[in-house]
Amino acid sequence: MQKILVTGATGQLGSELALLSKNYSQFEWFFADRTQVSLDNLSVLSSQLEKIKPNIILNCGAYTAVDKAETEHDLADVVNHLAVAVIATYAKENNAKLIHISTDYVFDGTSATALNEVAKTNPINVYGATKLAGENACMAADPNAIIIRTSWVYSPFGNNFVKTMSRLMRERETLNVVNDQIGSPTYAADLAQAIMTIITHDLWQAGIYNFSNEGEISWYEFALAIQEIGRFDCNVSGIPSSAYHTPAKRPAYSLLDKRKIATTFGVEVPNYKLCLRKCMELLKE
Repeated sequence: MQKILVTGATGQLGSELALLSKNYSQFEWFFADRTQVSLDNLSVLSSQLEKIKPNIILNCGAYTAVDKAETEHDLADVVNHLAVAVIATYAKENNAKLIHISTDYVFDGTSATALNEVAKTNPINVYGATKLAGENACMAADPNAIIIRTSWVYSPFGNNFVKTMSRLMRERETLNVVNDQIGSPTYAADLAQAIMTIITHDLWQAGIYNFSNEGEISWYEFALAIQEIGRFDCNVSGIPSSAYHTPAKRPAYSLLDKRKIATTFGVEVPNYKLCLRKCMELLKE
């Protein structure tokens, strides 16, 4: 029986994979928290992997505090870059399959069309730079790896835009949301299913793939969809990024082109609104 290691097991994607794992009993699952697979401690990481002995590694763990990364560059680099090199080296040396999760923040946001897997990367914040360094280290150490870039992840787990907006719309009468950053949200449950579709596919085609839900929207439009589905009585207004200062810059346009993952592995790419509705129904329970 093949053993699947999931790093970042308590995060949004790791939590969705834990739910999904019940449908994939042909695998032995190992969900590792920060103590079992320490992405921030390179001195023990290799020995931890040797002890677990996975056949398949789903590297869902990451340093994702985008603004905090601006002042915690070294820690972000260890988790998002150097630890990835260690994991990819283990995968290569032990003939293990590796799927590593990356981000739309590897782009600078100047594109006007959906970004495919060969689009030019040029991160504009520390988080994006460390994630791009992780991608490069991953492919250098293990050319057989698969990297999935995703964007705007949300779920019933952890902290995310959908849960924050739902809470604020209950608490406030008015809300301002940035309307000039364009992309598409990703329901973590759909990303988890995409990963399992790849793992159970006859073909293992190494390389970079994009995955998010379908739809080209701004954060403001995303907030309006949350308001509509949740029937929140709150006045939501759109504002430019210049009116909402954050320590880290965000790409203005980072819509991902998902055709490659759909055609290579037959991965379904559902519409964002259908998935948002599903998630918000679960949040009500």
